[in-house]
Amino acid sequence: MYIKRNTIKKMLKDAGAERVSDEAVAVLYTNMNKMVFSFASRTAKLAKHAKRKTIIGSDVKLAMHTQ
Repeated sequence: MYIKRNTIKKMLKDAGAERVSDEAVAVLYTNMNKMVFSFASRTAKLAKHAKRKTIIGSDVKLAMHTQ
């Protein structure tokens, strides 16, 4: 997938968790990757709508505010 399990575990620990279960990582792994793919799809659609092949910063910002 897109975001590795180790990255998710590190993110949770950096956020203040002392311990993180494998189950928590697995659930977050599945959901975060779905969210990231959905977000990437929205940014691509915005660029395509603007008749561009390149995703630019404003596409990312706009995608953050739409769902």
